[in-house]
Amino acid sequence: MRLAVASGKGGTGKTTLATNLAWVAAHSGHSVTYVDCDVEEPNGHLFLKPRITFRRMFGRLHPQVDAEKCTHCGLCGDICQYSAIVCLGSKVLLYPELCHACGGCTRVCESGAIAEVLRETGQLEAGWAGPVRFVHGLLNVGEPMSAPLIRQVKRETLEPELRIIDCPPGTSCPVVESVRNADFVLLVTEPTPFGLNDLKLAVEMVRAMSLPFAIVINRAGIGDQETQEYCRREAIEILAEIRDDRRVAEAYSTGTLAGEVVPEFRLRLQTLLARLDGMAIAMGVAEVAP
Repeated sequence: MRLAVASGKGGTGKTTLATNLAWVAAHSGHSVTYVDCDVEEPNGHLFLKPRITFRRMFGRLHPQVDAEKCTHCGLCGDICQYSAIVCLGSKVLLYPELCHACGGCTRVCESGAIAEVLRETGQLEAGWAGPVRFVHGLLNVGEPMSAPLIRQVKRETLEPELRIIDCPPGTSCPVVESVRNADFVLLVTEPTPFGLNDLKLAVEMVRAMSLPFAIVINRAGIGDQETQEYCRREAIEILAEIRDDRRVAEAYSTGTLAGEVVPEFRLRLQTLLARLDGMAIAMGVAEVAP
């Protein structure tokens, strides 16, 4: 089962849920891979503390122009939809950060002046956090496009019983890429006006992608009942309501998995895991239970 854990906004407890769910599932006998797709600011490693056994550079192709061969015809600039290459008079300007590596400029260059070269944009790391297989990506500072690295991070996984994909916050392109092809999406929210507003955006996103999903309300009890009312109106299932607990916050602040030190929190996640098992069987995907 490919389980994506997402949220409409940051700070709802998405990574807390994803990392602890991976830990609880692995210690219950499941084969688990935790995939941190928040490549711009990954922090799952702060809690799982993996031993990295594999590391490699990630790069993307971008054009390089041979000035002696270039005839300044301008066809490369005409075909580029992102202005990554622009021909101005006798000069060709390159903006590698804007390049989407489509290769169009090399195909239309009749003089053969354009070649594609690899430019490093980030790193991919993998290892083990006890029984949990761990994978994440690290996008280089200043790189504007994270989706290509996210796609590669999702490919660098084994085929476990349960793959937990920790998505970036929000509903932008990186989130869409992270949840793409997931078997199920858990949307983590908090019972506040801001949480509800951004939850509605996340619900619109997964519905537009025709992905099955349900809600987890974190820090239940700190706000109002508007989130529950919204879910009832929209016929959205709430799989779990996790009460606000200072011990969980204290564990988070020290980089400790709350499931290790808060028995009630661990029990709540075990119940959530059992419900996901039932949903996996109902959907006909690989069974979660060992």
